[in-house]
Amino acid sequence: MNKQISQVGVAALVLIAALIVGTTYWQTWANAGLADRQDNAIRLVAQFSIKRGKIYASDGTLLAANVTKHVGGQTLYFRRYPTGPIFSDVVGYSTQSRNQTGLERSYNDYLTGSNANLDTVFHATLDRLKGSTVQGNNVYLTLRPGAQALALRELRGKCGAVVAMNPSTGAVYVLASSPPYNPNLIEKHYQQALRSGGKCGALLNRATAGKYQPGSSFKVVTATAALNSGRFTPDSTFYDPGYCEEYGKQVRNAGNPEAPETFGNVTLSTGLVHSINSVFCNIGKAIGAGLIIDYMKRYGFYKLPPLETPENERAASGLYDRHGRLFDPRHPETQVDPGRLAFGQERLQVTPLQMAMVAATVANNGLEVQPYLVQRVVSPHAREINSMMQLVVTGGTGTAAQISGVPVAGKTGTAETGVGDIYTAWFIAFAPADHPKVAVAVVVENQPGGFGGKVSAPIAKDVMEALLR
Repeated sequence: MNKQISQVGVAALVLIAALIVGTTYWQTWANAGLADRQDNAIRLVAQFSIKRGKIYASDGTLLAANVTKHVGGQTLYFRRYPTGPIFSDVVGYSTQSRNQTGLERSYNDYLTGSNANLDTVFHATLDRLKGSTVQGNNVYLTLRPGAQALALRELRGKCGAVVAMNPSTGAVYVLASSPPYNPNLIEKHYQQALRSGGKCGALLNRATAGKYQPGSSFKVVTATAALNSGRFTPDSTFYDPGYCEEYGKQVRNAGNPEAPETFGNVTLSTGLVHSINSVFCNIGKAIGAGLIIDYMKRYGFYKLPPLETPENERAASGLYDRHGRLFDPRHPETQVDPGRLAFGQERLQVTPLQMAMVAATVANNGLEVQPYLVQRVVSPHAREINSMMQLVVTGGTGTAAQISGVPVAGKTGTAETGVGDIYTAWFIAFAPADHPKVAVAVVVENQPGGFGGKVSAPIAKDVMEALLR
C-alpha cells in the first residue's frame, strides 16, 4: 500500500511540475511568439477595439485614419486610407481578413498603444482602468505627398519604382512603387486590388523588394573601388576598340551589337561619362571581383536595407544564385566574372532603395546614412502634457524660465540628497512651446535650499534665449 501511495505521489508531483513548466512556457517564452502571430484571432479582435493611431505625411496629409463601427454592443475601429493608392506600398493596410502589411504592421505596437515606452504604457493602462478607449500613437512620416504623387504619375502604365532621399540625413521623401494598389479595397475586394496591377503585380513593393540588374548605374561602385585601390585615377588611360576580351570572348559596348560604339583612347573619367563597358570590364579584370564585392558591402549590399518597413518587404542587394538565394562567393576570383560584374551584369540583383543609397553616399562625401521613413511618433496625450508644462512656466513653479514673447514649456525638479536641506536642482524645458526649436535640461548639484525653479530655471531661460535669437 505504501509503495502504491508513493507511486501516486510521484505521479502527482510529475504532473504538477509539468503544469508549472507548461504554464511558465506559455506565459513567458511563447507569449511573445503568440502575440506576433498574425492569425491570433483574439489579438486581432482586441486590436479593433483600440482607436488606432493615425499616420501622416511630412506636411500633415492624413494617410491612415479610422472609421467607427458599432458591432454587438462594442465600438470597433477600422482603417480608411484617404489618399488611396498613393502611399499603399509604404503605409500598407490593417484589415480583419488580410491582417497587416507595411508600416501598419511594423509599427503596429505604436499604433495600438502597446509599445513599451513609459508614456504609452502609463496612459494605455490608465485608459483600461477607467474603461476608456485605448488610443494608439500617431506616426508622422518623412514622405512628401506632392513628389510621391508626381513619381507615380510618371510611372503610370509602367512597372517600376522611384526612391528619393536626403543624402545628409537619410530622410526618405519618395518611395513609389508602380503599379500601386488601393488599400481600401483589400478587406472586401481583394481580387480587384490584385487585378489593378495587371501583369506587373501590385502587391510587390518594387522600391524595397524588387530586384533588378543595375547595368551601368553600378559603375559608380566599380569606380569607387578602382580609385580607392590606388591603381587608377580619373585620368588613367584606356584604349576602347568597342569591346573587352574575357575568357577569349568579346564583351561589347552598348549599342548595336553588330556595330558597337567605339571610343578609341579615353580616360576613366570619359569611360564613366559615356558609360563605356570596355573600360569598366578592363577595370574589373584588373582589380578583381573580390575587391568590387568588398566595396559593394561598404555601400550596404548583402544586407537588408535599414528601413522601418517589415523585413519580408525588403530585399538585400548582391549576387544571387540560380535558386534565387543571395550568393556571397568564398572564392570570387574563380566564381565571379569580374568584367561583367564591373558594369552591373553577372548575377547581380539590386533594389531601387539600395541604388538610391549608393547615390546618397557619394553625395554625402562617402558617408553612408541610414534611410528612414518615420519622422516621429506622437502620443495622443503629448499635447495635454505640453499644455500642462506651459502652465508650470506661466504660473507655477517654473516662472523664472519665462521668455518675453516666446511660449515656454517646462518642469522643475528638486531632488533630496539625504543631507539636510541640500538638494539637486533640476529644470527641463522646450521652446517655443507651440513650435519647439530647442529642448534643454539643467541640473545643479548640492544646492542649499535650492529648488529647481529658483536655481536651474533661470539658467535654462538664458540658454534657450541665446539659441532662439
